[in-house]
Amino acid sequence: MHFDLTEEQQMIREAVRDFAQRELAPRAREVDETGHIPEETWRKMAEADLMGLPFPEAYGGAGADAVSTAIAIEEIARACGSTALSYAAHIGLGSAPIYLFGTEEQKQRYLRPAAEGRYLAAFGLTEPHAGSDAAATRTRAVLAGDEWVISGAKMWITNAPLAGHLVVTAVTDPDQGRRGISAFIVPGGTPGLSFGKHEPKMGLRGSVSTAINLDEVRVPRENLLGEQGKGYLQFLQVLDGGRIGIGAMAIGLAQAAIDACVPYSRERVAFGKPIGAFESISNMIADMETEIEAARLLIYKAAWLRDQGRPYRKEAAMAKLFASEVSERICRNAIQIFGGYGYSQEYPVERLYRDTRLLTIGEGTSEILRLVIARQTLGAL
Repeated sequence: MHFDLTEEQQMIREAVRDFAQRELAPRAREVDETGHIPEETWRKMAEADLMGLPFPEAYGGAGADAVSTAIAIEEIARACGSTALSYAAHIGLGSAPIYLFGTEEQKQRYLRPAAEGRYLAAFGLTEPHAGSDAAATRTRAVLAGDEWVISGAKMWITNAPLAGHLVVTAVTDPDQGRRGISAFIVPGGTPGLSFGKHEPKMGLRGSVSTAINLDEVRVPRENLLGEQGKGYLQFLQVLDGGRIGIGAMAIGLAQAAIDACVPYSRERVAFGKPIGAFESISNMIADMETEIEAARLLIYKAAWLRDQGRPYRKEAAMAKLFASEVSERICRNAIQIFGGYGYSQEYPVERLYRDTRLLTIGEGTSEILRLVIARQTLGAL
């Protein structure tokens, strides 16, 4: 059993860490306060070949493996959670479905510009009444001649108003239940496509999340993604990969909290000695280090299985579940270590706690992930 990263993976880690700490970390507080990621950030990430990191060079990407992509998301989150969420959604949700299920023409027309960083991509799955129960989709798509006419509503869609294209799920055969759901590519700016306000969120404020309204949106017949009626199976596969990304993001936020706690515990003096000398604090640090290492190994294993072309649904669910809950615990304890200062915006740990709170909800709640893991373990009962 070999735990070392490959030379290429180590190079990607060093390059992304250097970029993120130089370009993203100094702006993280501003991004949180303004609710806006500067366009310059995406331009620089494109110049660094990050926007299409896991996709082949033939489609404008860098051809990196899943482990390297997880590492990149981890390092970006370590610097700025908002940027990491938008980036993970662009890579894992908005672009990956086209790579996995698209035709060659669709890949060249939509995946290439997204991978080259010419625009962000988005994925419209969640609906107002259908969050965890994504099979309850009500958005409809009807074939009219050579066009699909799509009507419905989505919500909490990351990158939606900024996206050059959106992958949207819709019911094409209401009598078939989940087997009647299909996926479509909707170019940004298509008539009938509109967006709600940027939702005021607890954390990850710089990452734009809005509702989508599709009012008889017409797309060409060839914008059907994959086979008709396969949309449900497609988004399950997409979410498997997305969970690795969100788990990696959780690790990055937790690592940033540890990065803040360690020097503070050495420097902050109480009762005549550094607070890190007290067992109550040193035990917290020990638990942080242990839990983040375990979470990181789970994420890397799930990514490695994906690289090997082996099943990884259960492993991705376990990794995301554990990493997101560990991150919330670490960021909570980081505030405790900082005491009153931790509750203040003077230090980053309060932002990290707000940012990581979403990760036990998005891409599958902890409750749904436990259901996925149990079903994979027990089978149908």
